[in-house]
Amino acid sequence: MHFTPKQPLTDRTNWSAAQSSRLYGLEAWGQPYFSVSEQGHVMVRPRAERGGCLDLVSLVRSLQARSLSLPLLIRFDDILEDRLARLHDAFERAIIQYGYRGRYQGVFPIKCHQQRHVLEHVVRVGRRWNFGLEAGSKAELLIALALLDDPDALLVCNGYKDTRYLETAILARRLGRRPLVVIEQPDEVDGLTACSRRLGMAPLMGVRAKLSVQGIGRWGNSSGDGAKFGLSVPDLLTTVNTLRDVGLLEELRLLHVHIGSQISDIAVLKEALQEMGQIYVQLVALGAPMGYLDVGGGLGVDYDGSCTATAASTNYSLQNYANDVVATIQECCQPRGVPMPTLVSESGRAVASHFSVLVFDVLSTGRVNAVVPPSQEEEPLLVRNLRELLATVTPENLQEAWHDAVKFKDDALSAFRLGYLSLSDRGTAEQLYWACCRTIANHLGNQPVPADLQPITTALAATYYANLSIFRSAPDTWAIDQLFPVMPIHRLHEPPQVLGTFADLTCDSDGKLNRFINSGTHKSLLELHHLQPPNPYWMGLFLGGAYQEIMGNLHNLFGRTNAVHIRLASQGGYQVAQVARGNTTSDVLTALDHDPRSLVERLRRDSEIAIAAGNLTVPDAHRFITHVEESLRQSTYLEPGVRPH
Repeated sequence: MHFTPKQPLTDRTNWSAAQSSRLYGLEAWGQPYFSVSEQGHVMVRPRAERGGCLDLVSLVRSLQARSLSLPLLIRFDDILEDRLARLHDAFERAIIQYGYRGRYQGVFPIKCHQQRHVLEHVVRVGRRWNFGLEAGSKAELLIALALLDDPDALLVCNGYKDTRYLETAILARRLGRRPLVVIEQPDEVDGLTACSRRLGMAPLMGVRAKLSVQGIGRWGNSSGDGAKFGLSVPDLLTTVNTLRDVGLLEELRLLHVHIGSQISDIAVLKEALQEMGQIYVQLVALGAPMGYLDVGGGLGVDYDGSCTATAASTNYSLQNYANDVVATIQECCQPRGVPMPTLVSESGRAVASHFSVLVFDVLSTGRVNAVVPPSQEEEPLLVRNLRELLATVTPENLQEAWHDAVKFKDDALSAFRLGYLSLSDRGTAEQLYWACCRTIANHLGNQPVPADLQPITTALAATYYANLSIFRSAPDTWAIDQLFPVMPIHRLHEPPQVLGTFADLTCDSDGKLNRFINSGTHKSLLELHHLQPPNPYWMGLFLGGAYQEIMGNLHNLFGRTNAVHIRLASQGGYQVAQVARGNTTSDVLTALDHDPRSLVERLRRDSEIAIAAGNLTVPDAHRFITHVEESLRQSTYLEPGVRPH
């Protein structure tokens, strides 16, 4: 289901920044970190209610003065810290409220955001709660071992495991780490047993169980009988018996369950918690010491602020989530006299989504030509019909006029195909058709648009050409139709006059943004402002801090954008804590085994040949090679001063 907004009025009076906040949903999805000032700028409160506020527009200007060009990824480290604090505070409140005799100890899944500075900050900030990491591969395991020096923090080891993975995890226990190797496939038991015997010690272990409860949404098949990872109940029982037979059951400490990412409906979570709680109790009854229950990921993000059980939202709060986890597991353990386990979650999306904002600029705009062409002598009948129709459109005959306009346009196209209409006359007919559409839309104004007139709004929409790659910076919008909030970060005290979509820099028809949040559903057009060259028009893509960077690709060789880490300063203002320069053209060429030096040398030799043939002057050859060398050193995105207007 989607919704196309009605044609915005150009004569909106007394427009305010607060109206823009409601229009783009900022007051819903942006709390408590983002708001709009009376001057129409997006404001950022990285510490939420604890104080400190930054003007995003002023911040971008300041960063540009540091030679950081757009598109620019701004990471607010204070938001990341605040998200971690809120997660732990929610569980602490739930534990106190229900009298739960256990604790909460989270881990951050490295796959959610593998960038070094981000993980270092998570580990440093999370130390006060013994916050740990989750690894899903050998490479991620090495990252976790290097960063996680808290002896009380957990290191959950998931994913496929070969001998080297297992031996590394076992030996890491002697370093004072707390790796928990999770058995996810039945055949992993034999490998784990062999490695333990060879090294003379075993790791702490966990088992991942498949639940019968089926998740919902895009990641619903992460659970249920068809789940990629996890042990069925028969396999789980066989694993426990095998570990007992080889003398390793004493090392089984954790039950791990995952029902999918972005769980939108709390009812699904409750049902899954009941099942996993009972499995945990039965594992204790079978003689496993246990002690930890990992509920996996799934804690969702309310991307559109609607608080609904839809793909871009959740019908529960963070506190609701923590309450249900604590209460349900307690209800399972208490009647059986089973000690309450330490509760673990892998809430990467909920922790990381809010902390980064991608700011990009609009290069130019394109829309249909609805200018009425001057009449010519002896125009064809089809052209005259459209011209007469345009002159007779009234508020009373809009639907009739629309159907006539479509018919005349189709007739003109058929006549052109058969050779009865010239290219010039076809162009005139198309302009008149669009002029009819524009006139009909203007008459519609702010009234409800009948279903058969909806195509007019879409057809008249503008395309705003954006200086970014969707495939690099927001791949989930293309791959799985993920919705992220997108809106202008300035001029919000002005009424928007245009409905439009975005096209990126790639030579790919899928490189576009044409689905936007709309409180429980989505809309296909976004309310925008007219461009005012040479003044920039800056857009922000919000809540994209989880998964997008690592999953982005090099389509058309557009590389990583510039990125900065911003922290509020104790004396006020902010500090640029870290700068990560984006890929240069040379970087992306090298990544694909192209040697930039060889490329320049080949072109230099070709230029000498052209000089010898009299086709190129020496100054022009020098200018050409200089351009090539400078391009190799520059960003893959459009540079300031070389953009179309």
